[in-house]
Amino acid sequence: MAIRSLIRRGLVDAAYVAVCDVDLERAQSFSEAADVRLVTPNWREVVDSPDISVVYVCVPTAGHKEIVLRAAEHGKHIFCEKPLATTLVDVEEMVAAVNGARVKAGVGLILRHSPILTVLKSLTDDPALGRLMTIVFRDDQFFPIHGHYQSEWRKDRNLVGSGTLLEHSIHDVDILRWLAGDVRSVRGDVRNFAGYEGVEDLAIAHLEFVSGAQAQLVSVWHGVVGRPSSRRIELFFENGFFHVETDFSGPISYQKRDETLMVLTDEQVRERYLESIGVSEEAFGDVLRFSLEDYFFLASVAARRDAFPDFKVALEAHRIVDAIYRSASAHGSEVSLR
Repeated sequence: MAIRSLIRRGLVDAAYVAVCDVDLERAQSFSEAADVRLVTPNWREVVDSPDISVVYVCVPTAGHKEIVLRAAEHGKHIFCEKPLATTLVDVEEMVAAVNGARVKAGVGLILRHSPILTVLKSLTDDPALGRLMTIVFRDDQFFPIHGHYQSEWRKDRNLVGSGTLLEHSIHDVDILRWLAGDVRSVRGDVRNFAGYEGVEDLAIAHLEFVSGAQAQLVSVWHGVVGRPSSRRIELFFENGFFHVETDFSGPISYQKRDETLMVLTDEQVRERYLESIGVSEEAFGDVLRFSLEDYFFLASVAARRDAFPDFKVALEAHRIVDAIYRSASAHGSEVSLR
Protein backbone atom coordinates (compact mmCIF):
# COMPACT_ATOMS: atom_id res chain seq x y z
CA MET A 1 0.00 0.00 0.00
CA ALA A 2 3.03 2.28 0.33
CA ILE A 3 3.26 2.54 -3.45
CA ARG A 4 -0.43 3.46 -3.65
CA SER A 5 0.25 6.42 -1.37
CA LEU A 6 3.14 7.51 -3.59
CA ILE A 7 0.87 7.34 -6.65
CA ARG A 8 -1.96 9.27 -5.00
CA ARG A 9 0.40 12.06 -3.93
CA GLY A 10 1.91 12.26 -7.41
CA LEU A 11 5.38 11.44 -6.10
CA VAL A 12 5.86 8.70 -8.70
CA ASP A 13 4.40 8.25 -12.17
CA ALA A 14 3.05 4.71 -11.90
CA ALA A 15 -0.13 2.66 -11.67
CA TYR A 16 -0.97 -0.71 -10.20
CA VAL A 17 -1.93 -3.20 -12.91
CA ALA A 18 -1.97 -6.62 -11.25
CA VAL A 19 -1.53 -8.43 -7.96
CA CYS A 20 -0.62 -12.09 -7.54
CA ASP A 21 -0.81 -14.26 -4.44
CA VAL A 22 -1.36 -17.97 -3.90
CA ASP A 23 -3.82 -16.83 -1.23
CA LEU A 24 -6.45 -15.44 -3.60
CA GLU A 25 -8.51 -13.96 -0.78
CA ARG A 26 -5.51 -11.92 0.36
CA ALA A 27 -4.81 -10.84 -3.21
CA GLN A 28 -8.43 -9.76 -3.64
CA SER A 29 -8.30 -7.72 -0.44
CA PHE A 30 -5.18 -5.94 -1.67
CA SER A 31 -6.68 -5.31 -5.09
CA GLU A 32 -9.73 -3.60 -3.57
CA ALA A 33 -7.59 -1.31 -1.45
CA ALA A 34 -5.16 -0.48 -4.27
CA ASP A 35 -7.65 -0.43 -7.16
CA VAL A 36 -5.90 -3.21 -9.10
CA ARG A 37 -7.56 -4.63 -12.20
CA LEU A 38 -5.96 -8.08 -12.52
CA VAL A 39 -6.01 -10.49 -9.56
CA THR A 40 -4.52 -13.93 -10.02
CA PRO A 41 -2.74 -16.75 -8.16
CA ASN A 42 -0.59 -17.37 -11.28
CA TRP A 43 2.55 -15.22 -11.21
CA ARG A 44 3.39 -16.08 -14.83
CA GLU A 45 0.18 -14.37 -15.92
CA VAL A 46 1.48 -11.20 -14.29
CA VAL A 47 5.07 -11.39 -15.50
CA ASP A 48 4.03 -12.25 -19.07
CA SER A 49 1.48 -9.44 -19.35
CA PRO A 50 2.38 -6.79 -21.95
CA ASP A 51 0.63 -4.20 -19.78
CA ILE A 52 3.20 -4.53 -17.02
CA SER A 53 6.63 -2.88 -17.11
CA VAL A 54 7.72 -3.29 -13.47
CA VAL A 55 7.51 -6.44 -11.36
CA TYR A 56 7.81 -6.55 -7.56
CA VAL A 57 9.03 -9.91 -6.23
CA CYS A 58 7.92 -10.34 -2.62
CA VAL A 59 7.49 -14.10 -2.29
CA PRO A 60 9.52 -16.32 0.10
CA THR A 61 13.22 -16.31 -0.77
CA ALA A 62 13.33 -19.69 -2.51
CA GLY A 63 10.87 -18.41 -5.11
CA HIS A 64 12.78 -15.27 -6.12
CA LYS A 65 15.06 -16.72 -8.78
CA GLU A 66 12.42 -18.22 -11.09
CA ILE A 67 10.34 -15.05 -11.14
CA VAL A 68 13.33 -12.75 -11.63
CA LEU A 69 14.70 -14.80 -14.52
CA ARG A 70 11.36 -14.82 -16.31
CA ALA A 71 10.79 -11.12 -15.69
CA ALA A 72 14.24 -10.29 -17.07
CA GLU A 73 13.56 -12.50 -20.10
CA HIS A 74 10.43 -10.44 -20.79
CA GLY A 75 12.29 -7.14 -20.33
CA LYS A 76 10.53 -6.12 -17.13
CA HIS A 77 12.17 -3.84 -14.58
CA ILE A 78 12.43 -5.70 -11.28
CA PHE A 79 12.33 -4.93 -7.60
CA CYS A 80 13.23 -8.02 -5.58
CA GLU A 81 13.12 -8.35 -1.83
CA LYS A 82 16.27 -9.30 0.01
CA PRO A 83 17.94 -11.71 0.15
CA LEU A 84 17.95 -12.23 -3.60
CA ALA A 85 18.19 -16.01 -3.33
CA THR A 86 19.12 -18.82 -0.96
CA THR A 87 22.52 -19.52 -2.58
CA LEU A 88 25.31 -17.41 -4.03
CA VAL A 89 25.24 -19.39 -7.29
CA ASP A 90 21.58 -18.46 -7.80
CA VAL A 91 22.30 -14.80 -7.02
CA GLU A 92 25.09 -14.72 -9.61
CA GLU A 93 22.72 -16.19 -12.23
CA MET A 94 20.09 -13.58 -11.38
CA VAL A 95 22.59 -10.73 -11.65
CA ALA A 96 23.76 -12.03 -15.02
CA ALA A 97 20.16 -12.23 -16.23
CA VAL A 98 19.22 -8.65 -15.34
CA ASN A 99 22.52 -7.34 -16.70
CA GLY A 100 21.97 -9.20 -19.95
CA ALA A 101 18.42 -7.90 -20.24
CA ARG A 102 19.54 -4.35 -19.40
CA VAL A 103 16.60 -3.82 -17.08
CA LYS A 104 16.56 -1.78 -13.89
CA ALA A 105 16.89 -4.13 -10.93
CA GLY A 106 16.46 -2.85 -7.38
CA VAL A 107 16.73 -4.83 -4.16
CA GLY A 108 15.11 -4.42 -0.76
CA LEU A 109 18.23 -3.46 1.18
CA ILE A 110 16.18 -0.75 2.83
CA LEU A 111 18.85 0.45 5.25
CA ARG A 112 20.62 2.15 2.33
CA HIS A 113 17.76 4.66 2.57
CA SER A 114 17.77 4.92 6.36
CA PRO A 115 17.90 8.57 7.50
CA ILE A 116 20.03 7.84 10.56
CA LEU A 117 22.51 5.60 8.73
CA THR A 118 22.76 7.98 5.76
CA VAL A 119 23.64 10.85 8.10
CA LEU A 120 25.99 8.60 10.08
CA LYS A 121 27.82 7.72 6.87
CA SER A 122 28.20 11.41 5.98
CA LEU A 123 29.59 12.23 9.42
CA THR A 124 32.14 9.42 9.27
CA ASP A 125 33.50 10.64 5.92
CA ASP A 126 35.42 13.41 7.77
CA PRO A 127 39.17 12.90 7.04
CA ALA A 128 40.02 14.43 10.44
CA LEU A 129 38.72 11.26 12.10
CA GLY A 130 41.73 9.33 10.86
CA ARG A 131 41.48 5.67 10.04
CA LEU A 132 38.51 3.52 10.99
CA MET A 133 39.65 1.01 13.60
CA THR A 134 36.63 -1.14 14.40
CA ILE A 135 32.84 -1.46 14.26
CA VAL A 136 30.81 -3.31 16.86
CA PHE A 137 27.38 -4.23 15.44
CA ARG A 138 24.61 -6.06 17.31
CA ASP A 139 21.34 -6.90 15.63
CA ASP A 140 18.57 -8.68 17.51
CA GLN A 141 14.98 -9.47 16.58
CA PHE A 142 12.36 -11.89 17.84
CA PHE A 143 12.18 -14.92 15.55
CA PRO A 144 9.93 -13.54 12.76
CA ILE A 145 7.48 -16.44 12.67
CA HIS A 146 4.80 -15.17 15.05
CA GLY A 147 2.61 -13.31 12.55
CA HIS A 148 3.89 -9.76 13.07
CA TYR A 149 5.94 -9.84 9.84
CA GLN A 150 3.60 -12.30 8.06
CA SER A 151 6.60 -14.57 7.53
CA GLU A 152 5.85 -17.79 9.35
CA TRP A 153 7.67 -19.51 6.46
CA ARG A 154 11.04 -18.31 7.82
CA LYS A 155 11.32 -21.46 9.94
CA ASP A 156 11.26 -23.69 6.82
CA ARG A 157 14.71 -24.19 5.30
CA ASN A 158 13.15 -25.17 1.96
CA LEU A 159 11.70 -21.67 1.67
CA VAL A 160 14.25 -19.59 3.53
CA GLY A 161 17.58 -21.27 2.75
CA SER A 162 19.06 -20.53 6.16
CA GLY A 163 18.50 -18.26 9.13
CA THR A 164 19.20 -14.92 10.72
CA LEU A 165 22.48 -14.22 8.93
CA LEU A 166 21.06 -14.49 5.41
CA GLU A 167 17.43 -13.55 5.96
CA HIS A 168 17.94 -10.67 8.36
CA SER A 169 21.57 -9.64 8.70
CA ILE A 170 22.32 -9.40 5.01
CA HIS A 171 21.16 -5.84 5.75
CA ASP A 172 23.90 -5.54 8.37
CA VAL A 173 26.62 -7.00 6.16
CA ASP A 174 25.68 -4.49 3.46
CA ILE A 175 25.82 -1.60 5.95
CA LEU A 176 29.19 -2.73 7.27
CA ARG A 177 30.55 -2.73 3.73
CA TRP A 178 28.99 0.72 3.16
CA LEU A 179 30.63 2.13 6.27
CA ALA A 180 34.01 0.38 6.05
CA GLY A 181 34.61 -0.57 2.42
CA ASP A 182 35.51 -3.86 0.78
CA VAL A 183 36.01 -6.95 2.92
CA ARG A 184 39.30 -8.84 2.84
CA SER A 185 38.40 -11.89 4.94
CA VAL A 186 35.84 -13.26 7.40
CA ARG A 187 35.49 -15.76 10.20
CA GLY A 188 32.12 -16.95 11.41
CA ASP A 189 30.06 -19.24 13.58
CA VAL A 190 26.34 -20.07 13.57
CA ARG A 191 24.18 -21.83 16.16
CA ASN A 192 20.65 -23.17 16.36
CA PHE A 193 18.70 -22.78 19.60
CA ALA A 194 15.09 -22.83 18.35
CA GLY A 195 15.53 -26.20 16.70
CA TYR A 196 14.41 -25.46 13.15
CA GLU A 197 16.73 -27.57 11.00
CA GLY A 198 19.15 -25.55 8.89
CA VAL A 199 17.77 -22.23 10.15
CA GLU A 200 20.27 -20.67 12.54
CA ASP A 201 19.08 -18.15 15.11
CA LEU A 202 22.54 -17.00 16.21
CA ALA A 203 25.34 -15.87 13.92
CA ILE A 204 28.60 -14.26 14.96
CA ALA A 205 31.00 -12.95 12.35
CA HIS A 206 34.37 -11.25 12.37
CA LEU A 207 35.14 -9.17 9.28
CA GLU A 208 38.48 -7.70 8.26
CA PHE A 209 38.37 -4.94 5.64
CA VAL A 210 40.87 -4.05 2.95
CA SER A 211 41.50 -0.80 4.84
CA GLY A 212 42.72 -2.72 7.89
CA ALA A 213 39.61 -2.00 9.94
CA GLN A 214 37.78 -4.87 11.61
CA ALA A 215 34.18 -5.47 12.65
CA GLN A 216 32.26 -7.81 14.90
CA LEU A 217 28.69 -8.68 13.97
CA VAL A 218 26.30 -10.47 16.32
CA SER A 219 22.94 -11.44 14.82
CA VAL A 220 20.26 -12.99 17.03
CA TRP A 221 16.72 -14.26 16.53
CA HIS A 222 15.33 -14.75 20.04
CA GLY A 223 12.02 -15.48 21.73
CA VAL A 224 11.49 -12.14 23.48
CA VAL A 225 8.41 -11.25 21.45
CA GLY A 226 7.81 -8.04 23.41
CA ARG A 227 11.16 -6.62 22.31
CA PRO A 228 11.22 -4.67 19.02
CA SER A 229 13.78 -5.31 16.31
CA SER A 230 16.93 -3.52 17.44
CA ARG A 231 20.31 -2.53 16.03
CA ARG A 232 23.19 -1.04 18.00
CA ILE A 233 26.25 0.21 16.10
CA GLU A 234 29.50 1.63 17.51
CA LEU A 235 32.35 2.91 15.33
CA PHE A 236 35.80 3.73 16.62
CA PHE A 237 38.19 5.81 14.53
CA GLU A 238 41.68 6.92 15.49
CA ASN A 239 40.21 10.29 16.46
CA GLY A 240 36.52 9.71 16.87
CA PHE A 241 33.65 7.60 18.18
CA PHE A 242 30.08 7.24 16.88
CA HIS A 243 27.12 5.44 18.40
CA VAL A 244 23.54 4.75 17.27
CA GLU A 245 20.85 2.61 18.89
CA THR A 246 18.37 2.44 16.01
CA ASP A 247 18.45 1.70 12.31
CA PHE A 248 16.02 4.28 10.89
CA SER A 249 15.38 7.30 13.10
CA GLY A 250 16.82 8.58 16.32
CA PRO A 251 19.83 10.44 17.69
CA ILE A 252 23.50 10.01 16.78
CA SER A 253 26.08 10.36 19.55
CA TYR A 254 29.66 11.18 18.62
CA GLN A 255 32.90 12.47 20.07
CA LYS A 256 36.09 13.73 18.37
CA ARG A 257 39.55 14.01 19.89
CA ASP A 258 39.33 16.06 23.09
CA GLU A 259 35.87 17.47 22.38
CA THR A 260 32.89 16.76 24.61
CA LEU A 261 30.28 14.19 23.61
CA MET A 262 27.90 15.62 21.01
CA VAL A 263 24.39 14.44 20.12
CA LEU A 264 22.48 15.04 16.92
CA THR A 265 18.82 14.81 17.89
CA ASP A 266 16.28 12.81 15.94
CA GLU A 267 14.93 16.05 14.46
CA GLN A 268 18.39 17.23 13.41
CA VAL A 269 19.15 13.86 11.80
CA ARG A 270 15.89 13.99 9.85
CA GLU A 271 16.55 17.57 8.71
CA ARG A 272 20.00 16.65 7.43
CA TYR A 273 18.66 13.61 5.64
CA LEU A 274 15.78 15.43 3.95
CA GLU A 275 18.15 18.17 2.79
CA SER A 276 20.44 15.53 1.28
CA ILE A 277 17.63 13.94 -0.76
CA GLY A 278 15.74 17.14 -1.56
CA VAL A 279 12.42 16.13 0.00
CA SER A 280 10.11 18.27 2.13
CA GLU A 281 9.21 17.46 5.72
CA GLU A 282 5.55 17.28 4.73
CA ALA A 283 6.09 14.68 2.00
CA PHE A 284 8.39 12.64 4.22
CA GLY A 285 6.05 12.60 7.19
CA ASP A 286 2.91 11.81 5.22
CA VAL A 287 4.18 9.22 2.76
CA LEU A 288 7.89 8.67 2.27
CA ARG A 289 8.76 7.62 5.81
CA PHE A 290 7.32 4.17 5.08
CA SER A 291 8.11 3.90 1.37
CA LEU A 292 11.59 5.29 0.71
CA GLU A 293 12.81 2.21 -1.15
CA ASP A 294 9.74 2.26 -3.44
CA TYR A 295 10.10 5.97 -4.07
CA PHE A 296 13.75 5.77 -5.08
CA PHE A 297 13.31 2.64 -7.18
CA LEU A 298 10.29 3.84 -9.15
CA ALA A 299 11.88 7.26 -9.59
CA SER A 300 14.98 5.59 -11.07
CA VAL A 301 12.83 3.59 -13.51
CA ALA A 302 10.95 6.72 -14.57
CA ALA A 303 14.20 8.63 -15.05
CA ARG A 304 15.85 5.69 -16.85
CA ARG A 305 18.77 5.66 -14.47
CA ASP A 306 20.23 2.73 -12.55
CA ALA A 307 18.41 1.68 -9.41
CA PHE A 308 20.12 1.93 -6.04
CA PRO A 309 20.72 -0.27 -4.22
CA ASP A 310 20.78 -2.64 -7.16
CA PHE A 311 21.55 -6.32 -7.73
CA LYS A 312 25.29 -5.60 -7.93
CA VAL A 313 25.25 -4.15 -4.41
CA ALA A 314 23.28 -7.15 -3.18
CA LEU A 315 25.72 -9.55 -4.86
CA GLU A 316 28.61 -8.17 -2.80
CA ALA A 317 26.63 -8.66 0.41
CA HIS A 318 25.75 -12.21 -0.65
CA ARG A 319 29.42 -12.99 -1.30
CA ILE A 320 30.29 -11.92 2.24
CA VAL A 321 27.42 -13.88 3.78
CA ASP A 322 28.39 -16.97 1.78
CA ALA A 323 31.97 -16.66 3.03
CA ILE A 324 30.77 -16.41 6.64
CA TYR A 325 28.73 -19.60 6.23
CA ARG A 326 31.71 -21.36 4.66
CA SER A 327 33.85 -20.28 7.61
CA ALA A 328 31.25 -21.57 10.06
CA SER A 329 31.22 -24.91 8.24
CA ALA A 330 35.00 -25.02 8.60
CA HIS A 331 34.85 -24.44 12.38
CA GLY A 332 35.57 -20.73 12.16
CA SER A 333 38.54 -20.85 9.81
CA GLU A 334 39.37 -17.63 7.99
CA VAL A 335 37.87 -17.32 4.50
CA SER A 336 39.42 -14.83 2.12
CA LEU A 337 37.38 -12.69 -0.29
CA ARG A 338 40.42 -11.25 -2.05
